[in-house]
Amino acid sequence: MPVEFDLDSFSLERLQTNYLDFGIVFNNLDAILQGVLITIALALLAEVFGIVLGLVLALLKIARSRILSWPAQVYIDVFRGTPLLVQITIIYFTTASVGLRFESLFFAGLVALSLNSAAYVAEIFRAGIQSIDKGQMEAGRASGLSYGQTMRYIIVPQAFRRTIPPLTNEFVTLVKDTSLVSVIGLAELLRAARVLQSETFNGTPLIAAALIYLAICLPLIYLTNILERRLTRRTA
Repeated sequence: MPVEFDLDSFSLERLQTNYLDFGIVFNNLDAILQGVLITIALALLAEVFGIVLGLVLALLKIARSRILSWPAQVYIDVFRGTPLLVQITIIYFTTASVGLRFESLFFAGLVALSLNSAAYVAEIFRAGIQSIDKGQMEAGRASGLSYGQTMRYIIVPQAFRRTIPPLTNEFVTLVKDTSLVSVIGLAELLRAARVLQSETFNGTPLIAAALIYLAICLPLIYLTNILERRLTRRTA
């Protein structure tokens, strides 16, 4: 059998000692808190940069010119169609050969997360923009606004309000995806927990990390649900 379970060695006391000994975490709270701060900072900054770049990509994708829309489509397909872990590895470990060297682990992780998030945010914005009634564009053009002005002052603000729930959900995904940056050695939450686990040979730090991720993400998930219900009532 590929997995064996020894009932004779199993006990609740051993389970508590190996997975629920939170004294280990409290005795090393500084390292865990530093990991939490790095995780939150990574997620917040990547969300901001992802929104800015994602909006640009969305506008390029829906442009009438294929010269503009095709590169945006390729970018979105590549970053959505390949694993984030692979992207992080390529960006940090291979770009030095073409003259791009990251001196900061944090910055390397931020670049990878932002580029990946932008691809998903672009699709969120694209769907939001295309959900706006075409009459809004026609009304803007009829009032003398250019295409760009109509998008800026009428279409995009309405689309942005509709995309708030999925953008919040994307932030939840970003918080969890920061754990993948541990592959390059950045001491975010998972890395800090893994280091502590290897030093103590105890699984409690990893359990604590999971609970912290849960404490961050669950309120955001509930907030997303509330925003979606409100948006549904307004558009009904």
